Amino acid sequence: MAAALGGLGLLRGRLRLRLAAAAASPPSSSFSFSSSSSSSSCLGPRAAVRRGAAARPAAGRSYGSEAKEEEELRVRYLDDEHKGIVVLGLNRSHAKNALNKNLLKMMSKAVDALKSDKKVRTVIFRSEVPGIFCAGADLKERAKMHSSEVGSFVSKARATINEMANLPVPTIAAIDGTALGGGLELALACDIRVAASSAKMGLVETKLAIIPGAGGTQRLPRTIGVSLAKELIFSARIVDGEEAKSIGLISHVVEQNEAGDAAYRRALALAKEFLPQGPVAMRVAKLAINQGMEVDLVTGLAIEEACYAQTIPTKDRIEGLLAFKEKRPPRYKGE
Repeated sequence: MAAALGGLGLLRGRLRLRLAAAAASPPSSSFSFSSSSSSSSCLGPRAAVRRGAAARPAAGRSYGSEAKEEEELRVRYLDDEHKGIVVLGLNRSHAKNALNKNLLKMMSKAVDALKSDKKVRTVIFRSEVPGIFCAGADLKERAKMHSSEVGSFVSKARATINEMANLPVPTIAAIDGTALGGGLELALACDIRVAASSAKMGLVETKLAIIPGAGGTQRLPRTIGVSLAKELIFSARIVDGEEAKSIGLISHVVEQNEAGDAAYRRALALAKEFLPQGPVAMRVAKLAINQGMEVDLVTGLAIEEACYAQTIPTKDRIEGLLAFKEKRPPRYKGE
């Protein structure tokens, strides 16, 4: 019993450190790395202008700024009614968005900047390449690696995807095309997955005499159950959007549209539903759920209690009560 209580005390201490770090993170409205920082249309990369310039009106669309065509990762801060939503777009068309050293480095830098930006409310991961989400690891690059380099690369991929999973705001994967191997592992690290019915998903590593190494063996069983996860990994089976929905791999399935971005549009609609809620509450709710899922119920309830306590002294909580009393929408500031 004493050991159990000591463990609970340690867990609570770690939780307090995480909550304190989240509360102390300095606000930031934008970031840059290499040349890939930008914002743009909520519906696509085209017809955008550079940050600070006036956007030309287009039917029902608002534009920020567009990244350069050669960028392998596009980072967009959306505008107007979608302000607070950030879109990370994979853009390695020549390699089916396969994860190589450079792309992982860019993803890591982007996620590192996003986690300390309190103006970010939701992050959407999508593909800028029609028909593909992410084909997994870049096997052409992998083939050139010495066997001693492979372990380091996989560790980097695992660490980067873990960083994504630990973003303090809701994350949504918009799967409008094929997501295999590391591509599905990337999607599994998101809080919510949306896919087109025509999308293809699977952890296919056993075909190459390896296993999923970026979280797939752990996150897939936690998502769809142990037995079914084993079946999919052992068989390297690929499922479409409809089957993925039926087994709980994704939350929403949509028919693909002519533009090829139906899953992204659904993800954007979901993200918009999150925007009106209290920012501090959203962050600690995610923390409470994620931490609680890894422990027993009693410990999980203690985690919930610690997280709830963080919302009590906030200005947003008082604003929520006042807005309810005055029958008006609340004006939350994340304070």
